[in-house]
Amino acid sequence: MANNTQRDELHKTIWAIADSLRGAVGGWEFKAYVLGAIFYRYISENITRHINQLQAEAGIPDYDYAEESDENAEEAREGMVGEKGYFILPSQLFQNVARHPEKDENLNVTLNNIFNDIEGSAKGTASEDDMRGLFSDFMVNNPQLGNTVALRNKLLADVLIAVRDMKLGEDFENNEIDTFGDAYEYLMQMYASNAGKSGGEFFTPQEVSDVLARITEVGNPNIRKVYDPACGSGSLLLKFAKTVGKSNPQLKYFGQEVNPTTYNLCRINMFLHDINYDNFDIQLGDTLHNPLQLDAGPFDAIVSNPPYSLKWDGKDNAILINDPRYAPAGVLAPKSAADLAFTMHMLYNLGETGTCAIVEFPGVLYRGGDEQKIRRYLVTNNYVDTVIQLPQNLFFGVGIATCIIVLRKSARPDSKVLFIDASNLFKKDGNKNKLLPEHQDAIVEAYAKREAKQYFTALVPIEDIEKNDFNLSVSSYVEQEDKREKVDIDAINAELVDVVAKVNELRSQVDEIIRI
Repeated sequence: MANNTQRDELHKTIWAIADSLRGAVGGWEFKAYVLGAIFYRYISENITRHINQLQAEAGIPDYDYAEESDENAEEAREGMVGEKGYFILPSQLFQNVARHPEKDENLNVTLNNIFNDIEGSAKGTASEDDMRGLFSDFMVNNPQLGNTVALRNKLLADVLIAVRDMKLGEDFENNEIDTFGDAYEYLMQMYASNAGKSGGEFFTPQEVSDVLARITEVGNPNIRKVYDPACGSGSLLLKFAKTVGKSNPQLKYFGQEVNPTTYNLCRINMFLHDINYDNFDIQLGDTLHNPLQLDAGPFDAIVSNPPYSLKWDGKDNAILINDPRYAPAGVLAPKSAADLAFTMHMLYNLGETGTCAIVEFPGVLYRGGDEQKIRRYLVTNNYVDTVIQLPQNLFFGVGIATCIIVLRKSARPDSKVLFIDASNLFKKDGNKNKLLPEHQDAIVEAYAKREAKQYFTALVPIEDIEKNDFNLSVSSYVEQEDKREKVDIDAINAELVDVVAKVNELRSQVDEIIRI
């Protein structure tokens, strides 16, 4: 109940902010103001709580950093940048700025200076790359906010006040919901279609993220490094923060993202989950052509929801065929669909005892040509561990049923592929489908048990898949249950005989009447 109450409160607040900006900032751009303000509030409260705790341990229990003078606070700058990766002066804390933002006639200038100072506090330090540009999408002088400074500041103040009044508990990381992720998902629901964006490209539904993370943890107890080469806002990586990360605070998170805005959101998301800057490495760039974390691997767990049917150079780029990530298959993914290029990239970066779980578009399971040749390479080398068919309509902007391909290397338990048909495991939720906790449990349990179960799972030898032209569609191997109502032929024949007898009787009666 507390979970739902907190989520409802969050959604109510976001909707209120949306009303204040309606007709001003475009739907998709609007998220930068909400999430930017949430981030600003978080890091302010985080550093305040940390400094207050240090003071309490030093014998000053009633100390409040928010009430300290900027001059005295400077003494803590170097230490806080080293520990937290950033520094904020007391006068620049969210809680102080948002106390009465409507009274600041120069609020846009105030915020701009604060954001520059926060990012600048890391300059020349180990956290510089992690902090650079985090507030770049929070454009305080955006003309869409209003034609005058006064109008812009009015809307900025409304956003700060709304986020200030959010009931989020004393600290974000102990909230019962994934505050940032839930806010992001809700914003997707509100605006993705209107903004012409494919929500599935930017955010993976939390229940799908749960399944991917849980699968990679099965039989993989020593996860030290997690990787997502198309990390989006980081929702997949951060599922590990609440599971593996709790028992291993030194867990390292690696990701690469090509979209600058989403790259910023991912780094913000790391901070919002209280992951220290030296525990994550999120890079900006094109993974397929310019992978920036090859030296960081191999990885113990890889989870990803890469772009579907992304166009890329393919065979037009002679360099790619000799790339050690793609060369083993002997061919490249087609120019019209780079899905299996991402798959090959992840396999290359996977540790010998690790597990990789990838959300894939169904076409890669059965299409011919070069994609079939890549599947041949994956199957015959015993890298394909499991294929899971998901229900349709789980992802934003993607109505078609997606699937999960699980890859493993030397840790493979046998020379068979497990197929799981989870297409019917969902509950209708508005115009989308959702995987409930019991559905997630059923999928993960089936994966862990690795047993054949009629209408649900099949354990198929590689030889049988080869005979089927390396088709990996789940429906080709898991028998479909016939849910049509069974017909009793004997009963129908008996009823038909009875009907014929009655018809003959009626005909006799009609003939008798005619003779009279």
